[in-house]
Amino acid sequence: MPAKAPPKKNLSAIKRVRQADKNALRNQSVETAIKTYIKKLDTVIATKNREEVEGLLKRTIKVISSAASKGIIHKNTASRKIARATKKANTVLIESASA
Repeated sequence: MPAKAPPKKNLSAIKRVRQADKNALRNQSVETAIKTYIKKLDTVIATKNREEVEGLLKRTIKVISSAASKGIIHKNTASRKIARATKKANTVLIESASA
């Protein structure tokens, strides 16, 4: 009786697993960066330093928008995060402008 042939490897499935692992790692790092920037923004808002708030808000918006354009987060999620961050930052920006 001839020996049974080993099962064939599905090369496309193996590549897909490799790609999924790589994308998961990238997505995780970008999502972590978004959370970090939002937390940094919260701490800077507490100090009420107008220049720092403006700079960090721009950088936060850039990171969030970039993640949305790459498909890492949904565009509506990005819009919501940007709106919330801007609203928090405006408490300092508007307050210091009127003072």
